[in-house]
Amino acid sequence: MPEQTECRTCYVYVLDTLADWETGFIFAELNSGRYLDKSKEKVKLIKIGNTLKPVTTMGGIVITPDKDISNTEFKEGDLLVLPGADTWMDNDNKENEEILNIVSDVIDKKVIIAGICGATVALGREGLLNNRKHTSNDKEFLQMFCPGYSGSDYYVDQPAAADDNLITASGLAPLEFSYEVFKKTGVMKGSTLEAWYQLYKTRESKYYFELMESMK
Repeated sequence: MPEQTECRTCYVYVLDTLADWETGFIFAELNSGRYLDKSKEKVKLIKIGNTLKPVTTMGGIVITPDKDISNTEFKEGDLLVLPGADTWMDNDNKENEEILNIVSDVIDKKVIIAGICGATVALGREGLLNNRKHTSNDKEFLQMFCPGYSGSDYYVDQPAAADDNLITASGLAPLEFSYEVFKKTGVMKGSTLEAWYQLYKTRESKYYFELMESMK
């Protein structure tokens, strides 16, 4: 189990073709605060982009960034979420260079980096998976799209993985991805998080009542 980090600010990098479902739980729970630990200050949820120009997700939803990345200062314990998107896979696309330069700098400064699906390819290309436990859509998937990837010994065949302040996940595992993010950041009480996760995973009503009980 990763050590918890007290997180007060969550930055979500928004980019064209963002995979809507991969960050749905994170947006919903951090924005609403409905199941967060009420004894703690609410986490600020800030959307960042290369510019303040609106982006369009895979689902056709238009999102306007709150800040551009050049005006964003990351602090120890901040969370930076990198959703999947088609643009990560394009070698000729320079759109994501700046955020990747930032990630390479802040990952060793205890900023929590959480990447899912195509974002894991970008992390692999930057060499950030070569000596950290991680997962992705598939080991061969990473090897195919990341010529310099040499971290296969650290690859774990599971939906999501956490290694210190790095969280990675398959694009088919938004629930497990969110679970690892919430666990690492401690935004929910432990009993709340476990009930929340089991409710969505199993759809058994008993976990709804456990979830409600945990909020008392």
